[in-house]
Formats: sequence, C-alpha cells, structure tokens
Amino acid sequence: MKAQTIFKKTIQSIIVVLLFSSVNLFAQNNFGSIKGKLTDGANGDPLPFANVVLLQADSQLTGVLSDFEGTFIFKNLKSGKYNVQVSFVGYNPSKLKNIVVTANKITFANIKLNGAAIALEEFTIVEQEVQMISNDQTSSGATITSEHIKNMPGRSAASIRSTKKYRKYKDSNKMAYGYSMAPMESRIDNFNTEGYAHNPENDFKNVKATPLSTFSIDVDAASYSNMRRFINNGQNPPIDAVRTEEMINYFSYNYPQPKGEDPFSITTEMSDCPWNKNRKLIHIGIQGEKIDTDELPSSNLVFLLDVSGSMSSPNKLPLLKKSFGLLVKNLTEKDRVAIVVYAGAAGLVLPATPGNQKEKIMNALNNLNAGGSTAGGAGIKLAYKIALENFIKEGNNRVILATDGDFNIGASSDGEMTRLIENKRESGVFLTCLGFGMGNYKDSKMETLADKGNGNYAYIDNILEAKKVLVTEMGGTMHTIAKDVKIQVEFNPNKIASYKLIGYENRLLNDEDFNDDTKDAGELGSGHTVTALYEVVLKGSKEDLASVDPLRYQENETVSSANSSEVLTVKFRYKAPQGKKSKLIVRHLKDKSTPLSKSSDNFRFSAAVAEFGLLLRTSKHKSKASYQQVINLAKNSKGKDDHGYRAEFIRLVEMSEMQASALLTE
Repeated sequence: MKAQTIFKKTIQSIIVVLLFSSVNLFAQNNFGSIKGKLTDGANGDPLPFANVVLLQADSQLTGVLSDFEGTFIFKNLKSGKYNVQVSFVGYNPSKLKNIVVTANKITFANIKLNGAAIALEEFTIVEQEVQMISNDQTSSGATITSEHIKNMPGRSAASIRSTKKYRKYKDSNKMAYGYSMAPMESRIDNFNTEGYAHNPENDFKNVKATPLSTFSIDVDAASYSNMRRFINNGQNPPIDAVRTEEMINYFSYNYPQPKGEDPFSITTEMSDCPWNKNRKLIHIGIQGEKIDTDELPSSNLVFLLDVSGSMSSPNKLPLLKKSFGLLVKNLTEKDRVAIVVYAGAAGLVLPATPGNQKEKIMNALNNLNAGGSTAGGAGIKLAYKIALENFIKEGNNRVILATDGDFNIGASSDGEMTRLIENKRESGVFLTCLGFGMGNYKDSKMETLADKGNGNYAYIDNILEAKKVLVTEMGGTMHTIAKDVKIQVEFNPNKIASYKLIGYENRLLNDEDFNDDTKDAGELGSGHTVTALYEVVLKGSKEDLASVDPLRYQENETVSSANSSEVLTVKFRYKAPQGKKSKLIVRHLKDKSTPLSKSSDNFRFSAAVAEFGLLLRTSKHKSKASYQQVINLAKNSKGKDDHGYRAEFIRLVEMSEMQASALLTE
C-alpha cells in the first residue's frame, strides 16, 4: 500500500512538471518581434543611433538605439498592436502606428525620416596651422570652398562606412563600457571612443586630522545632460561620466537674493541623511545676484565652431546651428558677434557684426557644412585674437566653443590644450564650452578647457537643453559676476567626527590655495546657484571609521567654548570679473538639525539628486540608497517647476530603475 502511495505521488509530480513545461513552452512560442531600418528620406542613407521608442496605446514600454546600419529590433513582444516612435536631431520625428505583432513572427517596420542639408559657401581663411609644418610655411589669406572641405580627410558616417571595416558580433547586445543597448548586427572597430577623465569618489575625512575642506565651485551641468542622454538611450552612463556636483547644480534652488555689497547669499542647513539614518547631511547653498536682462553689459561674442568631419552627424553640426540660432534671437544692437570655424584649418567666417543684424549672422551659420580633420588649437588662437581685437571694456567678452572635443591635429593633447588655454585666460576673455554628439565625444578635454579657461561647460543633447543654456539661463551662462570662486569649510571636532564632500572630486584645492589669489578657481554667472553637500558622522557615533594615531610633536587644537554651538564655518572667497584681489565672506552653522520631513525643498531635492548619483556610481558609500527612495524624495520636494526640469529628473530615475531591473533579470 505504501509503495502504491509513493508511485501515485511520483506520477502526480511528473504530470505537474509536464504541465508547467507545456505552459512555459506555450508562453515562449507566444511572442513576436518588430524589426526595422531607419533611413534618410532624401538619399536613403541609414540613420545610426536614433532614438526608437516602443509604445502600446500612449504608454511607453521601452526604447532602443538604431545600430550603425540604422537597424532596430524589439523582441519578446506579446501578440497585439504597437506604435513605434522615432526621433533624431536634425530630422522630423516620425510615428508608425498600429503595427501588428503575431506570435512566432517578425514584423518588419522600415521608417524614413525627412531632414534638410545645407551646403557650405565660400569663406576666407585668415590663419592656418597644420601639424608638422613650420611657422614660416603656414599660409594666410587663402580661400576655401565647399569642394575643398568635401575633399578633406574626414570621419563622416558615409566615409567610415565606405571602408567596409566592420566586425560581426555574435552577442548583439554588447556595447562600449559594457552596458546594454540596442541590438547591434555590426559595428566598426573602436567606433565608440568617448573619453572621460578618471574620477575617483571622495572618501570620509577625520576632522581632527583634516579639519579643513577646500574646493573650487562648479556650475557646469554637462554631466547631467550627458547622463540623461545615456539613460534615454537605454544605457547607464560610465561611472567617470557621473559628476554628482554637476547633477546637483543642474537645478536652480530657491535661495534668498543677496543683500548688501556682496553679490552672493549663503544658506546652510542640516538634517538627516536619507540613505544612512546614523549620519547627517549638511547643505550649503550660494545664490548669485540676478541681473535683469536690460541691465546686462554689452557682449563681444566669438562663436568658435567645429566644422570638421566628426561633426557631420545630425546631433552635432545641425543641432549646433539651431542652438546658436536661439542665442542670436536674443542679441541686441549693442552686442557683437564674430564666427570662427575650424576643420583642417581655422577661418574667419563672419567678422564682428552687430547683434541686431540677425539675418546676416544666421546666413553665416546656415552656410556651414562639415568636413576635414580637427585643428582645435588653431581655432582657439584665432578666436581669442578676434575677441581681443573687439574687446569691450566693462563688457562681456567671451569665446563660445562648440565641438565634440575630438581635436586631432596641431595642439590636441589635454596637456597642450591646458597650456594653450591657460595662456589665454589672463586676457579678460571668458570661455563657454558647449559639447555635442556621441560616439567620439571627448568630455575630459571639454571639461579641461572650461576649467582652465575661466569658463563654464554644458553638454547639448537636444534643442531643449540648448534653450535652457542659451536662452532661459543666458545670464548665468554668458555673464560672469565673479571669478576664482573658492569655498573652505572648517569643521568643529567637538561636533563632527568625520565628513565626506559629495562630488567636486576634480575641483579639490589644497587648503593653502584658498588664500592664494594666483590659484585659478570656478566662475559664477548672473543668477546662478551653487550647492554643496557634506555627509557627516557626529562626534560620539559608534561607527568604525578610519583614524590616525595621536601626533607626537604637536598638540590637538580644540575650538573655544564660546564657539561650541557651531558645527562648522563656511568661508567664501571671490574676485570681481576683471579683479585681481579676492574678497572674503564668512558664515557659521549652528548645531541645529531639522528632521528630514521638515527640511526645505532645497535640502530634500538636492539630497535626492545626490542619492541618485551614488546609485549611478555604484558608490561604496551608498548604504541603503534606493531608486524608490530617490523618487519619493524628489516627488515630495519638487516645488515650483516652471520648466519641468525636476519632473524630467523623476522620469529619468524611473527609467534608470527599470533598466537596472532589466539587467538583473537578463
């Protein structure tokens, strides 16, 4: 009887397994795919790296990038009707509706996008530099036409494709940096050559051993928009591309306007650390004086535009033209604009022209086309020369460099470019760097140029970002109210055991640099806000943090009892835009911590962005950070969001969470 019972149970188990197997087999056979190719409607060329989004009704399901042949594919789709939406900068967006997916079949959906190309008219080369040619052999005053540009050695998509140097991948989901993206049937050797400087994360510092924290401000926001580009394309950004302070400072915060003679206000706040309840978070906010547009000084602008072969993609030169067009619309008769371009050589396309002659300026922009190698050093020299020739005393004198940073002839290494730009910054001409494109984008070089050239740096991934940088925040981007801005924080060892500065890894200064007016630091524009966060461990905490042995030859200094209620002192040093001597502002933070739920929107939203940065960097200090906590914190502190930047941040975190979950289940 017992044997019969065992046999019966065994048979039942086998039947259950077979039933589940059949269900799984049926499920596996109940999926289909959508595959298509994106092409230029005018010439039939494939469109690589376009954004392709899959929707059902109006709900977005997922998104991919087209591969180098313009191909995209969505797999494992349930039977039903879907929509495919395609966008590519420089082309009109397209949406293919009601694509029917059938089980076990591939539905083909080829899409043509319509765009426009503009030919290059003649312009005059006033200075030319070519590597390996001596100065006395460098020509000047030559005329270059669109035919010359066309015949220059370049790296356009068409010229690369014609080499037939492809590599077939068995694993179609592999991409540079090891992140999942659109399936790729073929890829060029080393096609993705994006460059990011090594960016190791700050660690905790013992207050008794290191009571001072000194750094240069950073109002650049390139890392945020570059991060957004990766996430929108279904990838996580490389760790070194994530600069948390730039993510935090992408957003404006509601700090009070300055009062008195100093053009800044300083706000401090302490509350609980969202990702580690045993620690505190200290928030330092700086608000630059906002100058009304009508009161801004006259501008002497030189557009320095990369028209080399690497800029031929629609998300480079075509987007560049549209972006600068937004800026031109807001110039007045008191402003001046000159245009310098560089490819194999540097040329003056437009001499200094009044800002109200918009048609003339736009004609010069629209007549540009891409071709040739990239003599960035020669372009920078010529741009500064033109800026100095038209220098406006007490005005806004600025070179605006727009490029993918892929310099390859003449001065091109980071060291050479640093020395070149350092020689130019004492001229009183400021620098704005605008990055464009993907695949060969050189973030490290762009950041170096901006940091060393009294400048700022933004990455333009779409026309809305161009509007933010060049229109909405034009005062902050184009008009400097202070330069060489430094912050030094002194922690009270009676209150704080250790601290960690979140971000600013490549902006750290030696403590003695704070009082040294010869040391270069960051610039602050009209209306700009700067935010810095410290994660701190309070004195008396049981956390096991790194420490050093007591010193033998000097005594440990302690603060006086009169200052025992202070947690820290913030010192802020800056120079006027054309000044040589710095001014000092000092503020103190009392030992008063607010519960996180009652902290300001400024505090909680900046904390949410910082926590997202920890997740993107897979930080060893992320403790209990989570995507859901970031989303909840950001939603509850979104506050006034006129332009939708904070709502977009929440959407990006949600997308990143879905992508992270998908990677875990693959």
